[in-house]
Amino acid sequence: MIQLEEEKERLLLVGVSEQDGDDTEDSIEELGDLVETAGAVSVGSLIQKREKKHPATYVGKGKVEELKELCDKTGATGIVCDDELSPAQLRNLSDLLELKVMDRTLIILDIFAMRASTSEGKIQVELAQLKYRASRLTGMGRAMSRLGGGIGTRGPGEKKLEMDRRLIGSRISQLKRELAEVRSHREVTRGRRTKQQIPVAAIVGYTNAGKSTLLNTLTDADVLEENMLFATLDPTTRLLELSGKQEILLTDTVGFIRKLPHHLVEAFKSTLEEAKYADYILHVVDSSNPKADKQMHIVYEILQSLGIEDKKIVTLFNKQDVRTEKEPLHDFQADRTISISAKYGTGLDELKETLSELLREEKILIERVIPYQAAGILQMVRRQGELLEESYEPEGIFIRAYVPMEVYGKIG
Repeated sequence: MIQLEEEKERLLLVGVSEQDGDDTEDSIEELGDLVETAGAVSVGSLIQKREKKHPATYVGKGKVEELKELCDKTGATGIVCDDELSPAQLRNLSDLLELKVMDRTLIILDIFAMRASTSEGKIQVELAQLKYRASRLTGMGRAMSRLGGGIGTRGPGEKKLEMDRRLIGSRISQLKRELAEVRSHREVTRGRRTKQQIPVAAIVGYTNAGKSTLLNTLTDADVLEENMLFATLDPTTRLLELSGKQEILLTDTVGFIRKLPHHLVEAFKSTLEEAKYADYILHVVDSSNPKADKQMHIVYEILQSLGIEDKKIVTLFNKQDVRTEKEPLHDFQADRTISISAKYGTGLDELKETLSELLREEKILIERVIPYQAAGILQMVRRQGELLEESYEPEGIFIRAYVPMEVYGKIG
């Protein structure tokens, strides 16, 4: 029996370092992980130091020649640039190298196309892909014609490349309408949660930090968890019961990454807004990653760009079970920090207690005797507050409880 294996694309990674001490090398290393996640193999890298990226060819003309020789030497079937290329850069590099030319954005979009499983996720990914491709029809067509299939052809794929701009514009409009409906539905769901007065904590973090594992371990959510970039795209919300019959909703969000394509941020806005409207932020950090500090910085930059500020943040230094560094990590922007292993449940009791304390901070401690004829208040306290003590006395029901301000106002 003959087994046929699909030949993997062999890609050369290309970056431009515009100043000493920047994170270009780290970014290129991460690009290699992205390429691998997309199903290709990295065969080498080339970084040029320049004051700024060449407007026509991304790297300088001399480096293009060097790049061509390196491609021949390594047997590369294409190159991936570490920044988003302009249509002119894409077209010129494709013509000069006579190879498939891609950029970081295309790789990330391709991975998202693989990972999207719900109708909402697929709509968001297709919208991002079409917006990206609309201005690159000619350049993309030339690049793709050099190698059938492969990265960049998933999702809408080749048929969309053959569409003219008018048809793509029409499809974008349709997808925007569909996303508006999704957004409307999400706002209704969010409004329902607000009405129920159940607080929400959004789980955010760099991709592959362990967000889904945390949600699964805490709530048995059954969300896919893999040691790979962008294992899950679609947000999942689950209820977590805390001490004193307190409850909080946990919402998983899409993983962050450096140079997150703006088309994706725009398309996934309704998903990312889960963090914006949450009461608390659980920031999950892969503490075993030597670049954890930089990843934390990127997460905060993205949160700021989304207008997510003035939230209480609990940073969870995850993967303590595989961490080898002796030096402790710090997050001076967080209100609390906890070392955990989501996989083995280490530190999660401390996390639950911390969440309980944060919820209590928003409530008022009361001691009251509720007349028996007003016993309905007790149900409201149980539902919206934390009942610490109750006893039945001749004059009524004595309660000691933490209650939110609105309940306190009704009790008087």
